[in-house]
Parts: sequence; C-alpha cells; structure tokens
Amino acid sequence: MQGLHLTADLYDCRCEPSLLTSADRLAALCRRAVEQSALTLVDEKYVQFPDHEGQPGGVTGAVLLAESHLAIHSWPERRSVTLDVYVCNFSTDNSAKAERALDLLLEAFDPGSRVIERLLRGIDDPFAQAAAALAGTPADRTAPKPSPNGQGLLLEWLNSDSAYGFRASQRLESVRTPWQKLEVFDTPQWGRLFRLDGCFMTSERDEFYYHEPIIHPAATSHPAPATALIVGGGDGGSAEELLKHPSMRRIVIAELDAEVIRMSRTHLQAVHRGALDDPRVAISIGDGWDTTEALARSGEGFDLVILDLTDPDTPAHRLYTRDYFALAKSVLNPGGALALHVGAPAYRPERVRALLADLRAVFAIVRPLGVHVPLYGAYWGMAVASDELDPLALDSTEAAQRIAARGLQDLHYYNEQVHGGLFALPNFYRALQP
Repeated sequence: MQGLHLTADLYDCRCEPSLLTSADRLAALCRRAVEQSALTLVDEKYVQFPDHEGQPGGVTGAVLLAESHLAIHSWPERRSVTLDVYVCNFSTDNSAKAERALDLLLEAFDPGSRVIERLLRGIDDPFAQAAAALAGTPADRTAPKPSPNGQGLLLEWLNSDSAYGFRASQRLESVRTPWQKLEVFDTPQWGRLFRLDGCFMTSERDEFYYHEPIIHPAATSHPAPATALIVGGGDGGSAEELLKHPSMRRIVIAELDAEVIRMSRTHLQAVHRGALDDPRVAISIGDGWDTTEALARSGEGFDLVILDLTDPDTPAHRLYTRDYFALAKSVLNPGGALALHVGAPAYRPERVRALLADLRAVFAIVRPLGVHVPLYGAYWGMAVASDELDPLALDSTEAAQRIAARGLQDLHYYNEQVHGGLFALPNFYRALQP
C-alpha cells in the first residue's frame, strides 16, 4: 500500500467554461492525462449533475487505475475543481507518473490559484515491523517514519522532476484566504516553518540564509540607507535586517494578505523579532503594484526597494515584469537600489534568464548573486539592480569598515568577505545573464 497521494484544489480556473460542465470533455481530458503519464486505465465513471437555478451543473468522475485511482469534481459556479490522484508504489515507483498526470490536468484547467497536498502513504509497513520483531531483527530504519500526529513528510517540488522535504511534527495553524493557503508547522529540523500554497517560505532556524543576502549587500553598499519599501515580506524578516542599519528611519511593508502579518506575529517572532511592530515600520495591506503606484503619486522616494515575494507563478506574477520593475525604479531615490530573488538557476534556468533580461532592460547596473538556502533545497538566485549603486564597487576592506561603523551585529551569514563572494557566480549561472 505504499504510495503517493496527491490532492489539488483549483480556484479561478481560466479554461473554457464547458470543460467544467461537460462529462464527455472531462472524460477525454482524464483519459489523455492517464495515457500521457503512462498510467493504466481499468475503468471509469462520470456523472453529469443537472442544471440548478439556471446554472449548469458540475461533473464528478472517477478513473480506476491499475496503479490505484484518479478522481475529479468540478464546481462551475465557482470556477473550481478538486483533484485526487493516488498511485501505489508496491512493485515499482509510480510517483513520477502521478505528478505528470496532475501537471497535465493543471495545465488544462489553468487555475488562478491552487493548493496542492502531497502525502506519502503506507511508509511504515506494520506487518514487516511485526515480522522483524518476531525474528529478533531490527526493522528497516531507512524508511521515513510518520510523525505521531500524522503530519509526516512535507514535500516541495523544484520542478516536475525534482522534490525535497522535511518532517513536520505538528501543524500549528492552517488558513485559506482569498489569495492563498497559509500554514505554520513545527519541525524538528527548522523549528517553526511557514508554508504558502505548499511552498516553503521561511523558518525560525534558517531564515538568515535568505534574509541577510537579500538585504545587506544592497544596504551596506548604500552610504546611509534611510528609507525602504518592502513589497511582500509579511514575515518581517527583511524589515528586521534593514533595522540593523542605524540610519534606517522609515520602512513600508506592502503585503497583499493581512493573514500573513497576523500569522507571523503569532508564530514567527523568532523571524521578525518585533520588527512588524517597530514604530519605524508602516504596514500597507493590499496589492503591491497598487501600493507602489500610490507611493509614486505621493512623491515619496526610497533608498531601497526589496521585492520579498513568492515565486512568479503565484499571485505575485505581475510584480516580476518589466513594467513593474520600471514602476519600482520610479520610487527609488538617486543612488537607490532594487533587491529581489530570481529563483533557482539550476532548476528554473529560463525563468532566471528572463528575469535578469527584464531587469537589464530597466536598470543600468544588474548584479546577480547566489546563495544556498537550505529551506529552499537549492542554490538560490538573487540580484541587486540600480542605475548608480554598484555593490561590486564595495571591496572587503570598506565593507568591514561599514559593518563596524554601523554596529551590524547578530549576523549569521553576511560579512565583509561574503559580500564579494555572493557575487562570484558559477559558470552555469553566469551564462544566464543577458
């Protein structure tokens, strides 16, 4: 019974409306997904529900697979779909086939947002354990053991072929908002861990791997950063790092989802360390584009703009465009800089290449940097962009002087030697620059 169980809740599906109301079309889609993922169809059944109050009814379908099953339910009145794919891995590992089938269905429904759960089932075999005990031999210790409350292993996929994960001992809170699903777990490896739509965002014990490199190379290169706009960053980690610079007097956090702020205040004190309630920090809830436009109209300028966002295939996608980079540039003071993450160059090279090209089209100076972020399971790309400020112009001697003069303390990653090292790119990453 060992296997992979995938569930997906799809919202704001942008497919043709008939795909949500036609049993024949859904059946054809599921057959195609099963065939193209090399799964084995045994039987199938689809039920078309009648119209209700003048609105077309949805469809429920089930596909019996030799490997297990696929189930689908459409909700046309909500433009939503729920999916369920389970494959048994008893004789061979069918996980990649399940992921392929799910990817094909996601592509067809084109959801505006989605929540995907991955559950490893039957990872402990009680009969094998009992047999081993009777035989006086230890059971297999290589298989992952489920947590006492059943949280088990949290998986995230870097692309369709690569995944990684961490064990969770307890889910502390789970909330669905109009934009996304937020979760906080307690984990043995990283302490409290924040996940958004199934993607790891930050954790108590590794947050500095991300927050220090996205903040301090740009902030330390600036002679005296006094104002900053953080777009995203509702966990407060970026604000906490900026506040270490004594010249900093005003930070605006433009966060889409108020629940991110609330959950961070409740569960992630070790990440923000009170920065969310510092009098120098103002929190603006709403779309980051709209907030930036309003600040541009007001004439307020910033020494630093930090894009501390989710990935481009999330509600933040508009903020990874040339148009938004130009808008962000319009609120930068002379000598100011934009800092952001661009993703994993090893796993999403074309996305990184495109983002660097878009930055280069807007800014005269674009300096990519890279750092391994344990929580993200990869070497992660970032960049500093400006028309005047060049972080490579700051050598290690001057960086050390600024770090000392500003009294930058409690730094777990960044120092004067790391400053230059972050911009020393391996060849495969360097080749992605325009």
